[in-house]
Amino acid sequence: MMNLGGPDAPEAVEPFLRNLFGDPAIIALPGLLRWPLARLLALRRAPLARDIYARLGGASPLLANTEAQARALEAALGPGYRCFVAMRYWRPTAEMAVRAVREWAPDQVLCLPLYPQFSTTTTASSLAAWRRAAAHEHLSCPTRAICCYPREPGFVAAVAALIRPALAAAAQIGPPRLLLTAHGLPQRIAASGDPYREQVGMTAAAVVAALAQPALDWRLCFQSRVGPLAWLEPLTDDEIRRAGRDRVPLVVAPISFVSEHSETLVELDQDYRRLAETCGVPSYHRVAAVGTAPAFIAALARLVRAGGDRDVAPGEPARVCGPAATRCALAGAHWDPRAIADRAELGR
Repeated sequence: MMNLGGPDAPEAVEPFLRNLFGDPAIIALPGLLRWPLARLLALRRAPLARDIYARLGGASPLLANTEAQARALEAALGPGYRCFVAMRYWRPTAEMAVRAVREWAPDQVLCLPLYPQFSTTTTASSLAAWRRAAAHEHLSCPTRAICCYPREPGFVAAVAALIRPALAAAAQIGPPRLLLTAHGLPQRIAASGDPYREQVGMTAAAVVAALAQPALDWRLCFQSRVGPLAWLEPLTDDEIRRAGRDRVPLVVAPISFVSEHSETLVELDQDYRRLAETCGVPSYHRVAAVGTAPAFIAALARLVRAGGDRDVAPGEPARVCGPAATRCALAGAHWDPRAIADRAELGR
């Protein structure tokens, strides 16, 4: 079970950021340029990041939340399965997870990214790290991967079930507006053929369909912008300001995060709530991430059971991306699981 990870102590913040900015899938420069830049960016951003994690007790809760999902998935799968956690930028790293898997000696490994929507910056990067670690640690058992599941029915049902009571509560003030918010992505990456924007749109449309409220006022938006680059729009904070001008109550639901961490517990719960109050939003309701919701865990179990017969598989019977998504994991008729890893490593 793959996720980005987060610092487990204040002193881990800067090395965590170095790992993040040192990833060629994030900064597409040769290593001789990328690593000095990563150190500089980590040094400059570390004080702000430490302040953010201080509001969470000094550490990210992502590992604990992911471990809870792993235990829930093990219970859903039953005997014969074991779930391990591999974080991309902090512990347990892919190398640590590979060693634990090798000690258990499985018949087969299935890589299950906890990113419902595929991106070269998340899924591809995590798979590349796993492949490198597996080669280094001589893990030779058959390995498969799930690349995406933006419209997986159980995932969509879990999100919709969490949204419904928030909409009902907000409706006591007046007709609410639903913001379906996802982590942002620089526009240059999206324009390069990365399918993330398209797949997030699929998730949003599926969730709205599941809610079955024809008159629902809803918007898809993107959060967590960092740096001066142009990012995917509309931005979540801009949509909150718009709701303030329109004087409509807001329901804000994360659809690219499946567990609580700094972007939900600080950015959505604290920063955006304060912005909503300042902008005159009548009421602000934040929907929880799916976490260990039974429908979501059942969905992951289905993906695991169905994903063992191909090198890589989407969470649907066929490729879900349109022809413009040239960096989709299934872009080629004969997709080599090493190819997307190599592209991530090279930052292409």
